[in-house]
Amino acid sequence: MRSGAFPFAAIVAPAAAFALSLLVAGVSLWLGGHDPLRAGAALLGGAIGSTDAILSVTLVRSVPFILTGLAVALAFRAGVWNIGAEGQLYAGALAATWVGLGFSWLPGPLHLALVLAAAAVGGALWALVPALLRVRLGVGEVITTLVLNFVAIDLASWAVRGPLQESRRVFPQSEALALDVRLPALWAGTRLHWGFVLAAVLAVALWWVLGRTLIGFKVRAVGSSPEAARVSGRIAVQPVTLGAFLASGAFAGLAGGVEVAGVTYALYEGLSPGHGYTAIAVALLAGLNPLAVIPAGILFGGLEGGAGAMQRFASVPAAWVGGVEALVILCVLAIHQGVRRFGRAARDGGDEGA
Repeated sequence: MRSGAFPFAAIVAPAAAFALSLLVAGVSLWLGGHDPLRAGAALLGGAIGSTDAILSVTLVRSVPFILTGLAVALAFRAGVWNIGAEGQLYAGALAATWVGLGFSWLPGPLHLALVLAAAAVGGALWALVPALLRVRLGVGEVITTLVLNFVAIDLASWAVRGPLQESRRVFPQSEALALDVRLPALWAGTRLHWGFVLAAVLAVALWWVLGRTLIGFKVRAVGSSPEAARVSGRIAVQPVTLGAFLASGAFAGLAGGVEVAGVTYALYEGLSPGHGYTAIAVALLAGLNPLAVIPAGILFGGLEGGAGAMQRFASVPAAWVGGVEALVILCVLAIHQGVRRFGRAARDGGDEGA
């Protein structure tokens, strides 16, 4: 089966993992003294209980999950353990804000395009240092990308209290972006913006590139076995790894730019509540399949959107949503491992029968 296909297991395994995680979460809520049915109803109501909840809450909150999920999925498929999507998101948001507040002489559409491009470049540049350390010196990227997350968060905090702070010098935030630099609404009367379409288009494009092009084949080959790719003599492992690393950072940086241009319209402290970390769960739930990242991102957008409703209507702390996300990851890993063992046993049995 080609890796670019949308396999049946990419649907069944995540669905089974999510169902199992809901069962475990329900039992945990019950043991914690909460009514799981009431909590579940509140969660669903806040996420998909109305057209406005779907369009203005769930889908809007899914956009950064989809983009950062694509960043992690691409990196992991290339054998790059990029844990720095959170920092790359902040770097992208910082670059987008700087460009958005400047260059006011540009026409609106061109200015907006430059803002989004700056966000992608900012994320890629933030990934450049750990990428070079990986390919040139063999330094593991898990620690370097993780450390740079905190650097980026602190850098954004310094910027909104220093050079990018709003003119009154009262709040730790930047000035608001001009109207013509903001992503327009996809449907009038809702908060859903064109960033959702952009994220979906990029997911389809990445799926096609990974599954149907020579570049995608090289990425998958290096991710499966860099040594075999090197020995083949047909794949330059270091350039492929470097390119995938930078592209991953660009996706995460774009997520920060889309948040600034489509949701907050300014750079704040605490812009992201941890989207870059949740992206790991999104990518794992999707089985590292870019197409499956879309529903996985929507799922986590719904979980985040329904957290407030759980707190208001069922007296369940919003932190429980983080627990559900962790359960999803554990269940995905457990079911994925089970599928792999079942498949290996089936192949071994078939070989013996032959």
